[in-house]
Amino acid sequence: MKKNFLLILGILLSLGINAQIGVNTTTPHSSAALDVESTNQGVLLPRMATSQKRAIVSPASGLLVYDTTLKCISQNVGTATVPQWVCLSQKDNQSGFFYMPSIVVDASTLLQNKTLDLYAEYKKQFATPTVRSENAPVSIPYFPIANELYYYITYYDSAVLKINSLNASGVMNYDIIKEADYASFMNVVFVIK
Repeated sequence: MKKNFLLILGILLSLGINAQIGVNTTTPHSSAALDVESTNQGVLLPRMATSQKRAIVSPASGLLVYDTTLKCISQNVGTATVPQWVCLSQKDNQSGFFYMPSIVVDASTLLQNKTLDLYAEYKKQFATPTVRSENAPVSIPYFPIANELYYYITYYDSAVLKINSLNASGVMNYDIIKEADYASFMNVVFVIK
């Protein structure tokens, strides 16, 4: 019993002295806590939906998971108390930011307290494209959850349109303050959270 205890204690002490772990190697790199070597396999991160990722209690700064909702490797670039998850690798059909497709806002009559769901307009245009190139997928990939994006209006005609608010889900509240008999537009940019 005493020999077993001393053996276990010796193993634990040696692990404490050398805190590096090597998988498929007996000589892990000195700068790595974990060194995995393979020529035919990779490392698989924990996989979870965005809601599960956000439910992690006090996620460490730098924590990595694979977000199955956004289809990306996600890292907490915030703190444990104020996490901020960002996608490190976009599945090739997504980028860090993009302009919203063109939409029409009728400015032919004065209006007050109107709403426009920018996310719904974006999603509607991606459902079934009018024309697509040969061998292109039938639908365009889009972000499935409105509050996974930040919404910015980078330009609009303030002589025609008054923007009262823009909520976290992309719903804009606005007034038409002057009838427009010419083309008026606004630039909307989406940024991936």
